[in-house]
Amino acid sequence: MKIKSKVGDGIKARNSSWSFKGKVVKTFDNHISRSVPYFKDGHKLVTQISDFFIKNDSNCYEIGCSTGTLTNMLAKRHIEKSKANFVGLDIESDMIKFANKKTNKLKNTKFHCTNANTFKFKKSDLIISYYTMQFIRPSERQKLFNKIFSALNWGGAFILFEKVRARDARFQDLAVALYNEFKLSNNYTPSQIFNKSRSLKGVLEPFSTKGNCELLDRAGFKDYTNIFKYVCFSGFLAIK
Repeated sequence: MKIKSKVGDGIKARNSSWSFKGKVVKTFDNHISRSVPYFKDGHKLVTQISDFFIKNDSNCYEIGCSTGTLTNMLAKRHIEKSKANFVGLDIESDMIKFANKKTNKLKNTKFHCTNANTFKFKKSDLIISYYTMQFIRPSERQKLFNKIFSALNWGGAFILFEKVRARDARFQDLAVALYNEFKLSNNYTPSQIFNKSRSLKGVLEPFSTKGNCELLDRAGFKDYTNIFKYVCFSGFLAIK
């Protein structure tokens, strides 16, 4: 049996077995904010961009909504658009239960425990994947990009934030070193950083910027741009 090791914030994980279930839910928001540079700033950027796409009757989906923080932020920002709907999707039931507890007063928000590749999307003006695609099997990723493009109305947007691999080994080494320094500055110990990295083997599969752009191209997106970049983390805005 694989032994669980400490990865910080009271979370333990086994080698190549990272999971978003169970106790991870309770400390997830704090853990991810300390682990991903400008995580909360990225949320703010997404909500600001949403102003250009959310209409009175819009459907907005967040794929991989986790605890529902971003979905709730979007719903609150557009609360006066009475017929707009904000839907969070996640495959982990523990995350959805937690998200539902946070949103019981927001009538324009719903959360579903489901696989985005089998979920039936309504026509949408905005779909978001905030550090989620990197956890979807590469063999299934293009299928979901295609589905997102098909679900969007003409002029609708897809916002994609991802950890990305560098274009060659030298830049990848540099990115890893800088990212480790970021985690150390947030008071994670070297052993916690190493244990988290071990737990993500075979679970987190980031593509390069080029690889993500190729997924967008094949899905049918012609208009897209980079809206965020910090070392090995990128955000993209694609418009149908």
